[in-house]
Amino acid sequence: MRGHTEFGLLVVGDEILSAKRTDKHLAHVAETLATRGMSLAWYRVAGDGRRGLSETLRQTQQQSLPVLCFGGIGATPDDNTRQAAAEAFGCRLEVHPEALALIEAQFGAEAYPNRVRMAELPEDCLLIPNPINRIPGFTLYEHHFFPGFPNMAWPMLDWVLETYYPWMEEKSAERSVQIRGAPESSLYELMESLSVRHGQAQLFSLPHMGADSYIELGFRGKQAVLRKAFADLLAELSARKLRFELVRGE
Repeated sequence: MRGHTEFGLLVVGDEILSAKRTDKHLAHVAETLATRGMSLAWYRVAGDGRRGLSETLRQTQQQSLPVLCFGGIGATPDDNTRQAAAEAFGCRLEVHPEALALIEAQFGAEAYPNRVRMAELPEDCLLIPNPINRIPGFTLYEHHFFPGFPNMAWPMLDWVLETYYPWMEEKSAERSVQIRGAPESSLYELMESLSVRHGQAQLFSLPHMGADSYIELGFRGKQAVLRKAFADLLAELSARKLRFELVRGE
């Protein structure tokens, strides 16, 4: 499962779509990935409906990125993620012996008749340990399925990242300048040229309007390519005799 630095994020729940609850996963996942030099490529919210969720998972398979999916793996009638995942990946839903043993060990006789349903998982999936109540999540072809509750899901996310994506890529960084006295349109050709010359770094331009108007112009990327791109930016600004101030970086 190695080789990825970008992930998709799928949050499941009608309560998110209806705004009865606010999604807390986006901010946490983005921050967690950033500390590992990784990032989110996309973010989606899907409802609990089995048919729609299954179609969403069919679509996410086509993007060749790992997907982190939160919600809907419980045992209530509106928890359809396990079933939808099996349908989307064309496999059967079956009782996972290890998951069943974990649930029985945690709850004893109270595991029946409902909690044991959470041991019904897509065939060939791999379990994700749950340190809170031992009911596992699961991984299916680089789609990683977690419960919706943050106190359970976030430690499980850490385990997935450490287990399947343990390498620490050089962290992305950001360096920029504030440019005053020049409209953004006057910098278009410069930005286009810099983008072409430094394709491995991401150029950004953020106009700030008001009494103290300025343009924040800079690059994001790994340190090696960032240093070259940012040095080139400074040289170009100096050659044009533009007034600027460093605002980020060393």
